[in-house]
Amino acid sequence: MSFSSRLLSRSKQATPFLLSISDLRILVSIHPFISCRRISIPLYGSQAILNQQLAFPVRYYAKETAPAGLKGDEMLKDIFRDIKQKFETAIGVLRKEKITIDPEDPAAVSQYAKVMKTIREKASLFSESQRIQCTIEEETQDIPDARTYFLKLQEIRTKRGLSDELGVEAMTMDALEKVEKEIKQPLMRNDKKGMALLMAEFDKVNKKLGIRREDLPKYEEELELKIAKAQLEELKKDAVEAMETQRKREEFKDEKVVDVRALDIRNFL
Repeated sequence: MSFSSRLLSRSKQATPFLLSISDLRILVSIHPFISCRRISIPLYGSQAILNQQLAFPVRYYAKETAPAGLKGDEMLKDIFRDIKQKFETAIGVLRKEKITIDPEDPAAVSQYAKVMKTIREKASLFSESQRIQCTIEEETQDIPDARTYFLKLQEIRTKRGLSDELGVEAMTMDALEKVEKEIKQPLMRNDKKGMALLMAEFDKVNKKLGIRREDLPKYEEELELKIAKAQLEELKKDAVEAMETQRKREEFKDEKVVDVRALDIRNFL
């Protein structure tokens, strides 16, 4: 696979970013019963493009009732046109913006994150935190009680490779235990009074962890920068691998090795 293909295509599985659970503490600790904003782009799909910035599961389209007269081939054509338009939007941004493949340079990481944000905004795509929010909503919307909800959150965190270095899960369950002991029954998510008690306990936990609601934008920015660095590291690895593979060919064996940082991705699009 060519380097340009590697840039524009990703495998069916999500890239395993090595994030700690603290990177998502706002999303699952300040207010764990969050709601995903309804955006026109799906959460995840079978084929990821541009480092997971583009993702289009067929089931997303299937959830919506097809308008009268829009069936079969026409529906598939609409899906294809939608994907094509967003893909071309992303490519258009990448052709204009300079990306330096240097994950160790904070400026390069910041620029890459900025470019990815521009792509998301112009193509109406999810940020990583929005994906996580919607994953939580999608997988927990039919769960009636708080305990099962938190167990599902633990499962989601595990699947995403998050480590609970702050002990958030234990503190969450302790808070739930305290509330359920006070109300003398399992806490249901539609129990407004019980949920208010739980939120009060979470406020205490947040204060202990140094988490403030007003700092949400800062936490999200930190998360996006960490993700940007991880993606640049992956791009660097792919670029080095592609160049090493090319050097094994007879006609390129005498070519000088190029510094990855000198590569201009725009030349590969």
